[in-house]
Amino acid sequence: MKKNMRKVAALGLCVALGATMLTACGGSKGESASGGKTELNFGIWDENQRPAMEKMVKAYEKENSDVKINIQLTPYKGGEYWTKLEAAASGGKAPDVFWLNVLHLDSYVEGGILDDLTDKIKDSDIKDSYSETLVNNYVRDKKNYAVPKDFDTNAMWYNKEIFDKCGVPYPTDDMSYDDLIATAKALKDSGKLGDGVYPFACPVDFQTWYYQTVYANGGYILSDDKKSTGYDDPKTQEGIQCWIDMYNEGLSPSASALSETTADAMFEGGQLAMNFAGSYMVPEYASNDAIKDKVDCVEIPTFNGKEDNCINGLGYAVFEGSKNKEAAEDFAIWLGSKEAQEIQGKTGVVISARTDAQKCFAEANSQYNLAAYTNHADEAYPLPVCTKAAELYDLEATELQKAYNGEKSLSDVCKGLTKQADKLLQEK
Repeated sequence: MKKNMRKVAALGLCVALGATMLTACGGSKGESASGGKTELNFGIWDENQRPAMEKMVKAYEKENSDVKINIQLTPYKGGEYWTKLEAAASGGKAPDVFWLNVLHLDSYVEGGILDDLTDKIKDSDIKDSYSETLVNNYVRDKKNYAVPKDFDTNAMWYNKEIFDKCGVPYPTDDMSYDDLIATAKALKDSGKLGDGVYPFACPVDFQTWYYQTVYANGGYILSDDKKSTGYDDPKTQEGIQCWIDMYNEGLSPSASALSETTADAMFEGGQLAMNFAGSYMVPEYASNDAIKDKVDCVEIPTFNGKEDNCINGLGYAVFEGSKNKEAAEDFAIWLGSKEAQEIQGKTGVVISARTDAQKCFAEANSQYNLAAYTNHADEAYPLPVCTKAAELYDLEATELQKAYNGEKSLSDVCKGLTKQADKLLQEK
């Protein structure tokens, strides 16, 4: 394990190990809990989801009286969750079962952190109960490394009060990108938006904005062999330029303004008539007294005649070094069951990955058109990932900001970005 973890360190995902980090993560001790029960540690990062995880653990323990599960929550912010997880894995003390996102999958597979769940998943109903896209998110070299937990897609939110004030019809599920532009212009031309209020926002955001239009336009970010990028492809650039055009037409706050105040914050502050938002923002919007009764959502507008939505999510992984691996595997598979996924979905915090439990998310927040997030989930595009994904995304955001700010043309930015990104992908 330590030899494999050096690979992860070489990828820039680990930091120097310290006793404090190892202790903080707890880990798989191979010991029994009080009463002779098998003890498992369960790593998560979101306080908002702790209640759901606690309910799921309680339900599992009721069915499996010989197992005791301890939830270990480490905040995601600043990479703390991953730092402690990697440090604990290097010392053989990572949680037996833990949350994993697709971004870290390739590095963790290469680092030897993840247990192969292929046979366990094959013997379950998971492949029949989940979309192929979500299951394959965690497959590498025909091996399954995680059970899908949840997913997030995107929808377009709008402020009904602003639309009513401007006398513009509300957005609909069947809008195209051209319809979005026409609606934004109608809002602006009404002259009733008010100071500091914009029709829309176009931040430099890959998952919620420009990847969607890049893919729908036939462009790409990462080649199939993960050895080169597609930034210099005209189709890719057209999928990015469409958002820069909205800046140029005065339909969005400037890129510099959006780098200081997020689009979500502006929407919640009544400064945007429309905004794209991932499904993870629903609990925040629904709990904001200033807007919760004024907003609703529709499906993301199509681009080039195609449904353009990105899908991302989390999975439940098992630590390869777990001292109670069989029990950990059984728990991870159960977390993908209908019972577990419905418990999670009914909280309304995330969309459960299991197909027959996805409806729970919309039912938990029935005041909104949340089917906009799930109607075409099977057609959504997965994020491009590789062992260099985190570095690639950072480089991409830094360079594209120059095009959004008008410092350079998108074409020039993409030429330089291609050289830097392709060199990054070639590094060991």
